[in-house]
Amino acid sequence: MMPVIETQRLTLRTFNGDDRAALAQLNADPAVMEFLLGPISAEQCGFLADTILQHWREYGFGIYSAFERDSECFAGFIGLMHLKPDLPMAPGVEIAWRLGQPFWGRGLASEGARAVLDFGIGQLNLAEIVAFTSVANIRSQRVMEKIGMVRDLSGDFDHPRIATGHPLQRHVIYKFGRKE
Repeated sequence: MMPVIETQRLTLRTFNGDDRAALAQLNADPAVMEFLLGPISAEQCGFLADTILQHWREYGFGIYSAFERDSECFAGFIGLMHLKPDLPMAPGVEIAWRLGQPFWGRGLASEGARAVLDFGIGQLNLAEIVAFTSVANIRSQRVMEKIGMVRDLSGDFDHPRIATGHPLQRHVIYKFGRKE
């Protein structure tokens, strides 16, 4: 089991089966899922939870459940996952986050993502970590910039799992690499 990561305002701990209900609630919120093609079903959320748990078993790292330290409330998730092979920047590791609306606009995504990025580079010794999102998702792009990631201007791509012509199809890539 990987260590807990603590920041000033967040506790990040290994995702576990007890987090399924909170994950389902998060993924059912249309605002949270705005740039991810909308809410997902309970069945899809179960598959996502299984994928997260399998990643932890297989690689020893993955998506952390994020809790606000003061309230001890589930805020969302932040973590690292191996890229799916159909993505143009694969193979590699991506950083991802998804927080519930009550936790938006307070810098928590940046705070948690920066801690996970530092863990990935410093403790896991990853050479590079990427992040990607729809061109329209300016909030996530701001988080990427705040944590020190740099946009790969030549890396924009059409997401292979989003229908041709869909407004969310075009994506941007940000990268962060270890300083050699």
